[in-house]
Amino acid sequence: MRAADALGWDLAKVSFEGPEAELTQTRVCQPALFVHGLAVMAALGEKGQLPAVDFALGLSLGELTACSAAGVFDFETGLRIVAERGRLMQEACGRCAGAMAAIVGESREAVAALCAECGVEAANFNAPGQIIISGEERRVAAAVASVKARGKKAIVLNVAGAYHSRLMEPARAAFEAFLAPVAFSAPRFRIFTNTTGRTVSEPSEIKRALVAQVVSPVLWEDCMRGAAAAGATEFWELGPGTALAGMARRTEKSWSVRSFSEYADLAA
Repeated sequence: MRAADALGWDLAKVSFEGPEAELTQTRVCQPALFVHGLAVMAALGEKGQLPAVDFALGLSLGELTACSAAGVFDFETGLRIVAERGRLMQEACGRCAGAMAAIVGESREAVAALCAECGVEAANFNAPGQIIISGEERRVAAAVASVKARGKKAIVLNVAGAYHSRLMEPARAAFEAFLAPVAFSAPRFRIFTNTTGRTVSEPSEIKRALVAQVVSPVLWEDCMRGAAAAGATEFWELGPGTALAGMARRTEKSWSVRSFSEYADLAA
C-alpha cells in the first residue's frame, strides 16, 4: 500500500501477478528490488534477528537501498527516487542499441586494454576475474569476439541496455536535476559508494555519488574489500537470489556471508 501510494501505480500487483515482460522493465524492476531489500530488512528487525549494523553497501541500484536503510531518505522518498532513476535509464536504453557482457577470468589491466581496443567501457568490477563491459551493441559484440578468439570466456548479458556507460549520460543529467531539490540526511551508519569503493557521509557527497554512478563503473569488489578492511565481520545479502554472496566468496573465501531472499530464509 505504501509503495502504491508513493508511486501512483500498483507495484505489488505487477510483482505478484505480472506479466513478467512488465516486471522486467527497468522502470518496474528497480522499484521492486528496492522494496524487496527493505522488506527483508524490516522482517529481520520484526523477528529480532537483525544485529547492529555498522556498514551498508549495495551494487548499483542496491546503493539506493543501502542509503534508505541508513536513513539518508525515508522509504517513500527513496522509492520515488528509484522509480525516476529506472524510468530515465529505460528511456536512455531506448535511444540507442546498447549491450553488456561478462568477461571471465581476466585481470583489470587486460579488460582495460580490451575496452580501449573496442571502444567499450568497464561497467562492473564484481569480483576477481568477473568484470562486466558496457557500450554500443556492435562494439560489445566485437569485444566478446576478441575475447573468445583468445580462448577466454565472455558472456553477453540479457539486459536492456548499456548501463554504467557513457550511453547513460541523458539519464545521468536528468537524474541530477531530479535529485537537486531532494533533501538528504547524514547516514546512521557508514555507506560505501560504488563510484570509489570508499565511504561517503556528507549528504551532498552521497547525492553526487548516486548521480555519478549512473555513468560510472561499479567498484563492487572495492566496496566489499573496503568494508572488510574497516572491520566488517559478516556480510548479509538482503534481496532476491544469492548473486552477491557468490561474488563475496569469489573475492575472499574466508568471509562469512549469509543470504536472505525469501521469508523462509529468516528462520534459517
